[in-house]
Amino acid sequence: QVQLVESGGGLVQPGGSLRLSCAVSGGIFSVYTLSWYRQALGKQRELVAAITTGGTTNYADSVKGRFTISRDNAKNTVYLQMNSLEPEDTAVYYCKAVRYGVSYWGQGTQVTVSS
Repeated sequence: QVQLVESGGGLVQPGGSLRLSCAVSGGIFSVYTLSWYRQALGKQRELVAAITTGGTTNYADSVKGRFTISRDNAKNTVYLQMNSLEPEDTAVYYCKAVRYGVSYWGQGTQVTVSS
């Protein structure tokens, strides 16, 4: 059974930083394509960043230059480093793992950017 557990969310002031972590258990971690999504209140869930098995990354335009996705195959963990946070980044952040066309989701972690 595949499980994803996010951590690292919280309250931060505008301009601050947070690092989200997502620990993946079950299956072979290195074959997963991994991504971070977010869903703000009253809005649709949107892709924030993704990283392939080979380490290729892509980002939503709204976070380019501020967020960095990375993976540690030895720790079965994917990270999202978020810098220069803005109030518009406030949302529940979800980790997603895809293997052989099957998607697995975490439970989400709240990020609130406010002064």
